Amino acid sequence: MVRPARLLAILLLPLALAACFGSDESGPPSFMEDSSAPQPFPENYRTELLAFMKTYLNNPVGVRNATMADPVQRTVGGRVRYVSCLRFSEPQSDGSYREPRERAVLFINGRLDRILPNTADACAGVNYAPFPELERMTR
Repeated sequence: MVRPARLLAILLLPLALAACFGSDESGPPSFMEDSSAPQPFPENYRTELLAFMKTYLNNPVGVRNATMADPVQRTVGGRVRYVSCLRFSEPQSDGSYREPRERAVLFINGRLDRILPNTADACAGVNYAPFPELERMTR
């Protein structure tokens, strides 16, 4: 049986490989290279984010105070991209909880691409709403 993390890695591998190749001038515009190409809204952002967080967190069980902002367009690296912001407290091995962490999640071509290390500009002024699905995660 294929584990969810392995399945996610298998599904994302073609996207990672496609990013390594240059664009064909005769083909459609590439979202990675053309900063003027409009980005599609990430329709499945909640599902993709939950799948990613299962692999991102050491222990996805028991997350508290989870809130998320719907994706908004922000300029990242000189290009307009959709970014969703996430805030949560995760459990530690001794049973205590970390201070709430804030993460910015970048979407390219409507798909989750990566977590941004600096959330100051990307998450400024966003409206957070409860994200109970993150608090109900299991292994």
